[in-house]
Amino acid sequence: MQTDIDPRNLIGRKAFDREGTRLGTVDEVYLDDATGVPEWAAIRTGLFSRDAFVPLEPSEVIEGALRVPFDRALIRDAPDFGVGRHLSPEQELQLYHHYGLDLAPPPSPTPAHHDFGHVATPEAPRDIP
Repeated sequence: MQTDIDPRNLIGRKAFDREGTRLGTVDEVYLDDATGVPEWAAIRTGLFSRDAFVPLEPSEVIEGALRVPFDRALIRDAPDFGVGRHLSPEQELQLYHHYGLDLAPPPSPTPAHHDFGHVATPEAPRDIP
């Protein structure tokens, strides 16, 4: 997502899927607890529908609208947690899995013959005078 966009300015913008089909309107924006970076948008998908959560990281703001790079069916099938509440880490994990996104890069393997330094050995006891 474009990082120079104020998350408050996303609210009310139209949202479209990868094919350009209108999804609805951005209802709320959820920030990452640790970084404050916009992470999720709740899109109101219809007059009597629910809000669907979409990830903002692969999404873009193009010509004043939010373009979400996923199919409409996948977005409509996203887990429904309601809006106006904090997303728990478990709920975020469910959303990441739903969209097939990785949370973090996999850890790099530790080399098998890595030198970790010298092993500490206990000192020999000293006689106290």
